[in-house]
Amino acid sequence: MSVYPLAMSRLRYLMCPPDYYQVNYVINPWMEGNVQRSSQQRAQDQWQKLYHLLSQYAQVACLTPAPGWPDMVFTANAGLIVNQTVVLSQFYHPERQGEQPYFRDWFVAQGYQVLELPAGIAFEGAGDALLDRGQGWLWCGYGFRSMLEAHPYLAKWLSLEVLSLRLIDKRFYHLDTCFCPLSDGYLLYYPPAFDTYSNHLIERKIPPEKRIPVSEVDALGFACNAVEIDRVIIANFMSGELQQRLQQLGFRVITTDLSEFIKAGGAAKCLTLRLDEPVHQVPAAAEVTRRLVAIQGHLVDSHLLTEALDRIVDGGGSFQIERFQLGAHRPDPSLIHLWVSAPTEELLDGILNNLIDLGARLLDAPETPVRLELVTQPGVAPDDFYVTTIYPTEVYHQGRWLRVQNQRMDGVIVVTEAGATCRLIRDLQVGDAVVCGVDGIRTLHKPRQERGQEFGFMESGVSSERRVELVVEEIAWELRRIRERGGKTVVVAGPVTIHTGGGPHLATLIREGYVQALLGGNAIAVHDLEQSLYGTSLGVDLARGRPVKGGHRHHLKTINLIRRYGSIEAAVKAGVITSGVFYECIRKGVPFSLAGSIRDDGPLPETRMNLLQAQAEYAQLIQGADMILMLSTMLHSIGVGNMTPAGVKLICVDINPAVVTKLADRGSLESIGVVTDVGLFLSLLVRHLHHLEQPYTLAAAK
Repeated sequence: MSVYPLAMSRLRYLMCPPDYYQVNYVINPWMEGNVQRSSQQRAQDQWQKLYHLLSQYAQVACLTPAPGWPDMVFTANAGLIVNQTVVLSQFYHPERQGEQPYFRDWFVAQGYQVLELPAGIAFEGAGDALLDRGQGWLWCGYGFRSMLEAHPYLAKWLSLEVLSLRLIDKRFYHLDTCFCPLSDGYLLYYPPAFDTYSNHLIERKIPPEKRIPVSEVDALGFACNAVEIDRVIIANFMSGELQQRLQQLGFRVITTDLSEFIKAGGAAKCLTLRLDEPVHQVPAAAEVTRRLVAIQGHLVDSHLLTEALDRIVDGGGSFQIERFQLGAHRPDPSLIHLWVSAPTEELLDGILNNLIDLGARLLDAPETPVRLELVTQPGVAPDDFYVTTIYPTEVYHQGRWLRVQNQRMDGVIVVTEAGATCRLIRDLQVGDAVVCGVDGIRTLHKPRQERGQEFGFMESGVSSERRVELVVEEIAWELRRIRERGGKTVVVAGPVTIHTGGGPHLATLIREGYVQALLGGNAIAVHDLEQSLYGTSLGVDLARGRPVKGGHRHHLKTINLIRRYGSIEAAVKAGVITSGVFYECIRKGVPFSLAGSIRDDGPLPETRMNLLQAQAEYAQLIQGADMILMLSTMLHSIGVGNMTPAGVKLICVDINPAVVTKLADRGSLESIGVVTDVGLFLSLLVRHLHHLEQPYTLAAAK
């Protein structure tokens, strides 16, 4: 074992000299293209600089490197240390598994209690398990190197609350490459590296003023792969902007070049392992739960197995295969039994719903009766109701499987003495027994042969032109003039307004007094409220542009919740809806009208399914309007256009030129058509209004 001088500090770290370090194989994206291209001399120089820098602030012990194991230099992956207990790593890739005995021997020699996970459960130490510096819970990553199944063991053995975070960007294959807890509960992290659930978990646990999201440039420079000691942060790279923000928070940043190690996918944090992690004991908890499922059929040639495993992983879960029986001949079906795990019961139910859609059966409770809950309010389903699909479905009730009648998508299942049937939420009556949860449900169908065609929204690209900006500038100027003289602007908006990210901008217009009435259909309200509740629109996480598995159910959940409260206004006043377009309408007293159609789910309580009544409301709300903004809704815009008198400025915005031409060409000089993405239009409009604010005020004063 190499001997190095130790600084006089209460903090201790473990490092391993890079005597045998080089990039010999590819087990992460950073290694691609770098095999046999690392410089041993530069690696030694960079490691020595990091060692001497770290030694100024802490004691540094060194492990003797072993030939044949070039990644031993990344000691963060040796294990997870809490007090005098070490949970030894079990590496995912064979290329690193030979390091384990050397790390084990070192820990034993130092007097640590060494715990080892059951075989088959991958866990890569402090690379995927980081203690929070504020509350003392343990953040654990999974998805690439460490398995979710390890988390309950960590919670039990270390008596810590474990918070599971799923990594989805293969460049950030370990948690410590994109997530760095700092002193006093601050967090340096790269949000796009995580799935939607994980980002929401982070946002729930860490207050906004403590979260420090980094840019992609900083993330790719391994800014989050940093070592922090008493507010001194040592990292490979940090942009000037990020350094300035950290300095304002009382941190000192020191950068040191570690580019040779980045070729293998690691930097400062990866090269070090803290040996004396402080722990504030909290009740042990790990919400990981699991169920055993079976899938049978032509699993390989139909891609059913791939589809099922993708749904588990994309849903934020993990799996372990217990049994796999491949059909001996092409006509023979295959069978797989697998344990499906997820961080919470809610996530697991969502995953199991997706698997049941593929024909999966629950094996740990094969003939458990369906859970029935009674409707207590007309048109409102119980929480956790099962959302039906187009596939034939059976439910297990009173000792037999019942085929569900009137099968349709996006309904609920009601069980009566006569059997089971699909119903729409709005048709539910008090006393109806509705199927909830996932037990006792199975679907019967042939698997889809093609993937990637379900709920494929937000796929088209949009380009911006200078001419559009000029038109928007003129519209902004006129909008401000109307507001200043107490005029009236009406907005007619379709759901695309929300899908394209325009919701927050439209909410800004309402909040700042530019909108005096809002017209639309059931869809825009549902998807705006869905975004407020779940952060999604049509199941797409708008903040990150990624579909959420099972997210297509969010719109029905949203409708059900609002129906429970009786109105959007009641949900806002109850504090359930806290943001969005309709939140601002309620808060600012801006009237709105929602005209229903034959395609509407639910619908929402405010939606007028009597179209004559809706037309009357529309006509009343546009009276006295100076300007009407028509935002990507041909149906409602045509209706409004037909009842709008001459002299009202009509602004039609749509990505489809044919729609713009049809709506804008009304023989009126006051009509303007803008061919662009409505989200981009609203973003530019708000920006121009804010730019106009100071100059316009000065001009008005003159």
